[in-house]
Amino acid sequence: MTTPVVSIAYHSGHGHTAVLAEAVRAGAADAGAEVHLIKVDEITEEQWAALDASDAIVFGSPTYMGTATGAFHVFAEASSKRWFGQAWKDKLAAGFTNSGSKSGDKLHTLQFFQILAAQHGMNWVNLGLHPGWNNSEGSEHDLNRLGVFAGAAAQTNVDEGPEAVHKADVATAEHLGRRVAETARVFVQGRAAAA
Repeated sequence: MTTPVVSIAYHSGHGHTAVLAEAVRAGAADAGAEVHLIKVDEITEEQWAALDASDAIVFGSPTYMGTATGAFHVFAEASSKRWFGQAWKDKLAAGFTNSGSKSGDKLHTLQFFQILAAQHGMNWVNLGLHPGWNNSEGSEHDLNRLGVFAGAAAQTNVDEGPEAVHKADVATAEHLGRRVAETARVFVQGRAAAA
């Protein structure tokens, strides 16, 4: 059986988004994927090559001022070299983000990731979960407690460190990693069967 390769290309300003990146990694690895964690503000040529060789790329960034960080935008612009050669066409893509506010305009960051993926010709993998914590029997400990469908979204108080990333948000990011890896396995096996 072919092992899918999942890379997580992320930026973390203060460590909160790194917690989520590790959770996505753990979920994808648990589902049997080979996983690469790539900090986009320190990316090397070998890591660009790892992205090119991946079956799926998961984008991650905090939401600052309503969008991904400046460091992530620099990475996105640098990926235009891949766009010219269509190096990421037909790969899978997904995303995750964190902000201090419950909304924090996280959806805009996830939509930025979706558009970046679409420009590369990638196929977006959504969260695939019903919203949590939206009825009288729900709680803040539900998966997808913030009710986001496009990707994994987290909220962490601005005066607390990475250790305060909500456990339900970590579990939601793990779910995303598993979902991406499982979807990548289907794509890899499908390509092999079609060849």
